[in-house]
Amino acid sequence: MKFTGALLWLWMLTDVFSSSTQDESVPQNCSSKGDFTELSQQLERAVLCENSLWSGWNSEQTAQVLSSISTLAQKLHAHQLTECDGSEPQQCPPAEAPDNGGLFCATISDRRFCKPLCHHGYDFGFLRLSRAFEECSEQTGYKWNTQYVGGNRLAVCNEAALAIAGSRSSYFPKEQSCLQTKANGTLLDGVMQQLLAELRREGLQGEPQTACLVCGLAH
Repeated sequence: MKFTGALLWLWMLTDVFSSSTQDESVPQNCSSKGDFTELSQQLERAVLCENSLWSGWNSEQTAQVLSSISTLAQKLHAHQLTECDGSEPQQCPPAEAPDNGGLFCATISDRRFCKPLCHHGYDFGFLRLSRAFEECSEQTGYKWNTQYVGGNRLAVCNEAALAIAGSRSSYFPKEQSCLQTKANGTLLDGVMQQLLAELRREGLQGEPQTACLVCGLAH
């Protein structure tokens, strides 16, 4: 079986992540500082070449690669969920990013605010027009004042033909998912500045701190 450089890199990377699920020790061939640019380019090439790369694979080989990619995706997803960790006030538990959407969070005057967002084609289970943000602070007993009973779930994004439960800024644009937004610095900055402006319009005083966007799973 012949692999192009792109698939060879992908196979090597996912194999390393898969093996780590069986052995907590770091393999000797792992580097703490991987070459992101080269890896990103190779993965992009693998996507663009599509069927020409795997047309000769049998079902077992295809399943092996899919299994490794699935393991890698799970680990990377868990890693990006930690980007809001350590935010003030630290007594607040991490809020849960909704599947098929994301969660924008920021702290102002020791009060943590998070705004759920849904992907295009999805809508919230509850009306959110009058409560764009949820709060966790000393005033709330360091618990999220969510519409869901208990826990850290702030919203659920359900498949829907029309998006009517939230404000316009509560939805990612069509063909622009949460991850696609995070992957583009210009898009991410635009979204975050818009949502920070919404917080300021709420009359909150102080400079926003530790602003972050985390993405839920996309189905």
